[in-house]
Amino acid sequence: MPDRDVASWNTMVSGLSRNGAVGEARALFLAMPARNSVSWNAMVSGFASAGDMGMAEECFRDAPDKEDAVLWTAMVSGYMDAGDVDKATELFQEMPVRNLVSWNAMVAGYVKNSRADDALMVFKTIVRDADVRPNESTLSSVLLGCSNLSALGFGRQVHQWCIKLPLSRRITVGTSLVSMYCKCGDLEGACKLFSEMRTRDVVAWNAMISGYAQHGHGQEAINLFEKMKAQGVKPNWITFVAVLTACIHTGFCDFGIQCFETMQEIYGVEPRADHYSCMVDLLCRAGLLERAVCLIRSMPFEPHPSAYGTLLAACRVYKNLEFAEFAAGKLIQQNPHNAGAYVQLANIYAAANQWAEVSRVRRWMKDNAVVKTPGYSWVEIKGVVHEFRSNDRLHPQLHLIHERLDWLEERMKAMGYAPDLDFVLHDVDESLKVQMLMRHSEKLAIAFGLISTAPGLTLRIFKNLRVCGDCHNAAKLISKIEDREIILRDTTRFHHFKGGHCSCGDYW
Repeated sequence: MPDRDVASWNTMVSGLSRNGAVGEARALFLAMPARNSVSWNAMVSGFASAGDMGMAEECFRDAPDKEDAVLWTAMVSGYMDAGDVDKATELFQEMPVRNLVSWNAMVAGYVKNSRADDALMVFKTIVRDADVRPNESTLSSVLLGCSNLSALGFGRQVHQWCIKLPLSRRITVGTSLVSMYCKCGDLEGACKLFSEMRTRDVVAWNAMISGYAQHGHGQEAINLFEKMKAQGVKPNWITFVAVLTACIHTGFCDFGIQCFETMQEIYGVEPRADHYSCMVDLLCRAGLLERAVCLIRSMPFEPHPSAYGTLLAACRVYKNLEFAEFAAGKLIQQNPHNAGAYVQLANIYAAANQWAEVSRVRRWMKDNAVVKTPGYSWVEIKGVVHEFRSNDRLHPQLHLIHERLDWLEERMKAMGYAPDLDFVLHDVDESLKVQMLMRHSEKLAIAFGLISTAPGLTLRIFKNLRVCGDCHNAAKLISKIEDREIILRDTTRFHHFKGGHCSCGDYW
């Protein structure tokens, strides 16, 4: 260029920074004859994006304009991305001037760092006190926070707030709402909203197909997939993850295999690790463990841990110790601190009454300093989330919860219920095993929901791990005894219990 002004230099510095060439960007930045706020912002953002918060902090301190909201926001986002939430919060509180992007950085950062409660509090502050109005980015982040917390009540409030604004007609907001309703257990609300959307892009279709899949409505998911194609919307790789998930939860093995084998040839979508993991899950649930192992061994890349995790879970159902040891060994090799691998393997040994092997696995965990993630369930009542752990001793209404469970146990046994002791993973007396089963976190949450809500209301229960098989059987009977729908979400899907049946058809 025969002539370069500050904008020309800034374009190069910003472009290099955005593309990860921070060293080259800094060299140009230092060579600039003159710099303005855009130059400093580019460098701070570049270092922050690269994860070099030391250099970002140095540039931030040297920048002449100490009231530049963009500069401060880049630092807040950088610390949030680095996982230093306290430092990001401290900087945000010190900001002399804030704009909407600054507030959005806090909401998105809290959600990203699994502090959705804080994200919702920041959103409330924006709506109530801040001199800015939320935009699409704000709403997408806060609705993701609602999904992560299963906070359906708050999500509905956000929806009502959106309706008052033109924002509610934006595709991104509509899609975020559909996704929130699906993930919070209100499939009916998601369907209604999706049908009212004036325009839909591939992301919106994916959200609804995925919602149907997670709730076990495989045929509806596949019908929507066909409708999407008929309307000229081209599927992407996420679409096929959703469709394969639908096949997994409803046993459509042949259709799933057909989709996987034709997705590249017909739609130009190259199978990724997610698709291979789905196929392993599909084959495992169909009992085709040997074929699943062959697929894992033939993958063109290192299998994702979820593929081994799926195989390990299936080995418990089909009581296959050989493949269980293979899968657990691979998971522990990939991550020696993966508690799930040890726990699943110990559970399989326990179900086979191989208590010496259970002790060996537990010693192995101790030697590797592995900490097991505790299982817990929760239910939202009148906007308050109540959390339960197995054999919980802290809830103030525990006496009433136990009373209700004891009454339900009698009624269930009269209907033919027999506790499945395979799900008690301790070598203790049988009567104690039965008592431990009746105090599982899922049952405690259900019982509390029953005593805390009006008869006939739908209960929505959430669990951070997979639902236990005995609790699944009990929930079916409780739904019939209480004449209620009980919706239970675990880490893989939703179970809708009604009239003594489950939407999964016991295929899970």
